[in-house]
Formats: sequence, C-alpha cells, structure tokens
Amino acid sequence: MRGLPILVSIILFSISLVTSKSYPNSVVDNFLQCLPKHYRNPSKPIAKAIYTPTHPSFQSVYELHTYNLRVLTQANATHKPMAIVAALHESHVQAAVICAKESGLQVRIRSGGHDYEGLSFSSSVPFVIIDLSNLRSIKIDMKTETAWVQAGATTGELYYRIAEKSKVHAFPAGVCTTLGIGGHFTGGGYGNMLRKFGLSIDNVVDAQLINAKGRILNRKSMGEDVFWAIRGGGGTSFGIILSWKIKLVRVPPKVTVFQVAKTLEQGATVLVHKWLQVSHKLDKDIFIRIMPVTVAGTGNGNSTVRVSFIGHYLGRTNRLLPLVNASFPELGLQRKDCTEMSWIESTLYWAGFPNGTSTDVLLNRVPNKVFFKTKSDYLKNVMPKAGLETLWKVMMEIGNMWMQMSPYGGRMAEISESETAFAHRAGTLYLVQYTAHWSEGSSEATKKYVELMRKLYAEMAPYVSTKPREVFLNYRDLDIGSNNTDFEAAKVYGAKYFKGNFQRLAEVKAKIDPHNFFKNEQSIPPFPSF
Repeated sequence: MRGLPILVSIILFSISLVTSKSYPNSVVDNFLQCLPKHYRNPSKPIAKAIYTPTHPSFQSVYELHTYNLRVLTQANATHKPMAIVAALHESHVQAAVICAKESGLQVRIRSGGHDYEGLSFSSSVPFVIIDLSNLRSIKIDMKTETAWVQAGATTGELYYRIAEKSKVHAFPAGVCTTLGIGGHFTGGGYGNMLRKFGLSIDNVVDAQLINAKGRILNRKSMGEDVFWAIRGGGGTSFGIILSWKIKLVRVPPKVTVFQVAKTLEQGATVLVHKWLQVSHKLDKDIFIRIMPVTVAGTGNGNSTVRVSFIGHYLGRTNRLLPLVNASFPELGLQRKDCTEMSWIESTLYWAGFPNGTSTDVLLNRVPNKVFFKTKSDYLKNVMPKAGLETLWKVMMEIGNMWMQMSPYGGRMAEISESETAFAHRAGTLYLVQYTAHWSEGSSEATKKYVELMRKLYAEMAPYVSTKPREVFLNYRDLDIGSNNTDFEAAKVYGAKYFKGNFQRLAEVKAKIDPHNFFKNEQSIPPFPSF
C-alpha cells in the first residue's frame, strides 16, 4: 500500500490537467479528489474518464448521447451537470457512486440517451452524470444460447453480434437501433416480437447491479426481490445496471415484413377500427403495428392522416397470407406487399433503412436529435370510430405529429402482472405512443407543441385505460407527476407506470437503498414503514 499516496497524487494531477483548472465549487472539488481513491484498475486511469465544464470536450461529450433537443436546450440553459464520468471500467462507476454519495451530489445514469424527459442528463439540483456508453461489451455463448451485454451497448450492436454467431437466433427488443441496453431493458423493452417472446426483461436471466455502497451484485447477491424490481421497475431507482445476461430466442432463417398504407380519404378509419378488433388476437408469430402520421392533403391543400400498417411475421409469405386474410381480409394484403429476408435484415427494415443497406449500419450508436414531446396510453377496449375521428382531428391540428399503436396479446397475455415489475399484461390490447416534433428551437415553439400534446391527451381520456390511466415507463412523461421523496405523492405516477406493483417496488427500494440515494424526478421512494 506504500505506493497508493503517490498514485493518488499522480491521478489528481492528471485530473487538474483534464479540467484545465481547479473547479471553484468545493463540492465538486471533493468529488474529484475522492475518485482516485476508489477505483481499482490502474490500466484504465479514471482521469481519462472525467469531464468538467472547463474541459474542451465537455459540451460534445455531454450532448453526444442525448436525443431530445427540447430537453437538451433547457438543460444547456440551467440544468447541466457539474461533471461527467464517462466510465471506461466498472470500477469507475463504483468510484463515482461512492464519491457522489460522500460529496452530497446526485447521480444521473445514462447509457444510450433515448430519454424522453432528459432525466439521465439534466437536473435542477447539483449532480454528476455517470455515462455508461463506453461499457458496451457483448459476450455471446452459443452453447447455452445466452449472452452477457453491458449497459452501454445498443440494440443495434446486440443484433449485429448475435447475427455474427447465428442466422437463426435473435433477441426481442426495440426496433430503434441506437437504444442503450441499460435503460431500454429496465423499463421493459419491447419490439416486434413481443407477441411471440414477450419483453426483453422476460428473457433476462441475470444482471450486475452497483448498489449505493458501490458494490457489484448479481442476481444471487442482490436477491430475487431486487432482480424482480429492475425488470420493468426502472433500474435507476435501485442502483446502476452494469450488464444483463439474456437468453437468446430462435427464429426461422427467413421472416416476412410488409407495409400497407391508407389515408383517411381511402378509408383508413374503418380499416383501423377493424385492426383494433383483430390484431391482438392474431397468431403469435404475427405483429402488425399501425403508424398514423399527418401529411399534406391532395387537391385542396388541407392536411390528412396516413396510416401505415407495418407487419412482421416469423415465417414465410406463403403461410402469412392465409393467416392475415382469414382474420383481417379488409387489409387486402397481397404477395407484392411482402418481402422475405433474414431476421437481421428485418431489423434494418424496421429501423427505416433502405433495402440493401449493409448491416454495418447497426453499429452506428448516436441517435438523430429532434425536438419532440411524447405521451403514451394503453387501450383495454377497442376504440370506437368516434374516438379515432377525434384523434385524427387533433393530430391534424398539431400538424407535425406521428403516433404508433402496437398490439399486445399472445405471450404478453400469458405472463402475470406480478411476475416482473412490468404490469401491463393480460387485458391490455394496445400500447399507444403519441409524438409531436418540430424544428424551431424557440421556447414559444416548445410551449405551443407541448400544450397541443396535452390537449390531445385530454381528448383521448374517454377511450383509454382508467383508474389508473396507465403509462409506459420508457415513454416517460413528467406531466403525470413528480416527487421522489414523498411516498403518497409518488403513488400518483407510480400507479400509472406500475399499477399494483408500485408498493412492492417501494418496499424493495427501502431494502436496497433506504436513504434514497438513487433518485430522480420520477424515481421510486422508499416505502415509509421500513
């Protein structure tokens, strides 16, 4: 141990070079001086992972893995971090947790940056970002058909690495290929195979979690209650997910994708109403999502809504056509609408890349940045045509808007609400996402579109789930409430995200993080009786 003081001095000197000058805030000074004492890998110097506002690369590192310009613009003005630890080794994460706790700083955890309300990179209180995007290893074991995936890897990278090993294995996760695995899984993680295989978390068998003491726990050492909580309960309330062990699923050598689009003038309302009645009851191998978007009208110049019916089938076209046409003949699906391809090619199709694009594009990690506001709903019953007409009317009023409805049923209806923290299971027919987007960066534009989205949300209330009005955690929405310390206040958003699982989540929180170190505006507070 005689060399440790010398090592600490060297690292502190390196930090002073990284930050260009001693940061004037004593809290941050304490945090920076603490870090070298707690990391355990000299081959990965922690100084190279630290960025403060005086570092020339701070702003670019801060903005690199962010997605929503609406939140980023606000955060740049008032809510930026005092430091970023872009971890290069798991011990950097451990050190950051220990030192933030000792220094009285909050931490925000970022893996991929698809954070609709920016809770992973902004806050109104002093905080540091622990950025996991460099922790992205993927280790696949085809003998056991499992893989260990670090939190900073993206869904695209995971799909690419699976395809390197096998053409008949896959993993059920999101269709966007720049999603960070860490956050995507903790909220549930879903994609176009959920009716066959369920959510990402339904195919997770182990995990590594850093707790508030900086210790790395696995499924056995964290306990089944914590392992239950992080699968759908939002991992950042309980610790920092370092990696997940997943069970790969088997897929056929060829899958079929298709798309059929109709405008309102072409009868889209009637077609969507029929789709709402049947798509959640189709064969488990079939997933048909609808994506309504506002578009300029033809002839009279008025806007309209075009609805795309986008499908994914785990099999060949000749088997798909009779299945769809028997239950949903109104769609008029024909062979010319269908394309057969490998599963890995289908991930490109769903991500919007042109046919023939190289799978290497899956390794692109940085998301496109846009101004947007998203809300979500769950449908328990078929929305009447009057509800659809109201929806189209408000969509056209907003203008720059798209939405998607994804069918549940199948495997999703077979899993109990209490099996994982993700509670939207049997009885849920559809997940709805509404998104307004705009290009102007002004506060006036932001206010306009956010208010319009709130109007749409209010208009949809008669047609969606009630008591509570359920919301999808990965489409986080601060409009539904925020309070990370008061249990009764947190129950408002907690019930909407987690239904009857919220109290159990709070009880788990009280065991693993009783002092509520891991928190954000919509985290789970400790249950008060513990």
